[in-house]
Amino acid sequence: MRLHHAAELLPAVPWLLPFLTLPRLSRRTPNLSDAPARSGQLVSVIIPARNEAAMIAGVVRSVLETSYSPFELLVVDDRSSDGTAAIVESFPPDPRLRLVRGEELPEGWYGKPWACFQGYRHARGELLLFTDADTRHQPALLGQAVGALEQENAALVTVSPTQRCETFWERLVMPQIWFLLALRYHPRTVNRARRASDVIANGQFILTSRSAYEVAGTHAAVRHEVAEDLALAQTYLAKGLKLHFAFAERLMETRMYQSLDHLIEGWSKNIYLGGRRSFPDEPLRRALVPVMLVLAMLFWLVPSAALIGAAVDSALGQLAPAALAATGLSALFWMLISYGMRIPVLYGLGYPMGALMALYIILRSTWRGGRKVEWRGRVYKDKSVSG
Repeated sequence: MRLHHAAELLPAVPWLLPFLTLPRLSRRTPNLSDAPARSGQLVSVIIPARNEAAMIAGVVRSVLETSYSPFELLVVDDRSSDGTAAIVESFPPDPRLRLVRGEELPEGWYGKPWACFQGYRHARGELLLFTDADTRHQPALLGQAVGALEQENAALVTVSPTQRCETFWERLVMPQIWFLLALRYHPRTVNRARRASDVIANGQFILTSRSAYEVAGTHAAVRHEVAEDLALAQTYLAKGLKLHFAFAERLMETRMYQSLDHLIEGWSKNIYLGGRRSFPDEPLRRALVPVMLVLAMLFWLVPSAALIGAAVDSALGQLAPAALAATGLSALFWMLISYGMRIPVLYGLGYPMGALMALYIILRSTWRGGRKVEWRGRVYKDKSVSG
């Protein structure tokens, strides 16, 4: 009888496998907090900003409070239609802070690479830091990033910050997508990479020397890429330039999306084209990206669906024990992931809703492909711009 009961639970065994990833995800090395603090070289901090009125003051304030010296801060207003530029101009006069009025977007460029490139053209520093408006920097961040660049003899330093999730849907959807990214692109793997499919840079924080950036072709080399940070990392690797990826949860945080609409728009832009770009030299895996992403979400939805099916159809009743066990394992797993992301753990119980919404975003992103990319009030349809 006991063997019979155990056999009923065997279909739930696959939902034990995700727990095997937890040791890998829990390793927080290399960590930027361990890098020595450095100073002395002029760093040009470049923030591309389009319609960032809600966020720009926070990031400008946090960068100006850095303990690093010397630096300059350039905010590139990418033809915003809100009050982004006015907010930057409202700061007390500071010789370190400059507002760059962005030029019209040229044909064949996406907006963010163009804004970054304009910042580079106005920058005076031998080191360049590209960072986003939705980030917040601790005073020690820049100095330790420069220290890591020197200590590792790297051409580019990028980081994994704390992802701040505050609204209901952020707390359900972000773990689903962030888990896939964190599993594939652990810093230790990226730092040992020899293939383009194994490297990535986080556009929220890219520190590089001017000379290396120019050898890589600047953002002009990735002007037609939605996932320009990923493409830039691949370009550095192709040029033989060393990348260093480190955790920086204690030194930096970001809140990528502030609402469900914003979240859907952002990931719809990135997930399909970025997923394909992540396999630049592997046509089969590139073609299978949508299938792999859909299957990843369906994996988490199957137990709940089976449980509902068993409840409404007695013929499926024999699935109930395994479905209940798999659902419980899934809930426990996502509670642990939520804890690791500093999200209240009870949100892990809502993982089926998070997976369902992530599935919708994946399908939406795949359906649109490169035909229609929307972001910050711009719609890109020109076939000369593609992922």
